[in-house]
Amino acid sequence: MNELTESLNSSHRKKEFSCGKDMLDNYLQKQANQDIKKKLSVCFVIKDEKTDLLKGYYTLANISIPQNLIPNEFKKKLPKSYTSIPTTLLGRLAVDNRFQGKGVGKLLLIDALKRSYIISKSIGSSAVIVAPLDKDAKSFYEKYGFISLPDSGKMFLPMNTIKILFE
Repeated sequence: MNELTESLNSSHRKKEFSCGKDMLDNYLQKQANQDIKKKLSVCFVIKDEKTDLLKGYYTLANISIPQNLIPNEFKKKLPKSYTSIPTTLLGRLAVDNRFQGKGVGKLLLIDALKRSYIISKSIGSSAVIVAPLDKDAKSFYEKYGFISLPDSGKMFLPMNTIKILFE
């Protein structure tokens, strides 16, 4: 895999990151390293080659979702014996204010989807799940084909759809 992103580490300038959403800034600056150490999630960053500033980041983790949340058109393809379905959670995705509007969010999303697809070949994952922070985030994910899961605030993109992008 051509490495667009790298794993978050202590050399990254996290304190300078600001995307305009306190929850996402605070996560990167104060919690991401702890989550990584505790194996709760992984965090990938993209750096600006000239300034070494972080352009953006995303996190991935395993999650299962109740089968009853999945729309019928996808549910009918799943075994009824599974009460929950293994998926990959794209927990956070943020772009620093200085790099917004330049396609960085799209690059991060593509990188996250590719990484999730590759992982799904080794560990079962039937979709990528997101929980958009606000309506701007929701419309961003809708633009890339994510489907709302009723009554949950979450959205998903089936792994079979993601597979088409990378094969």
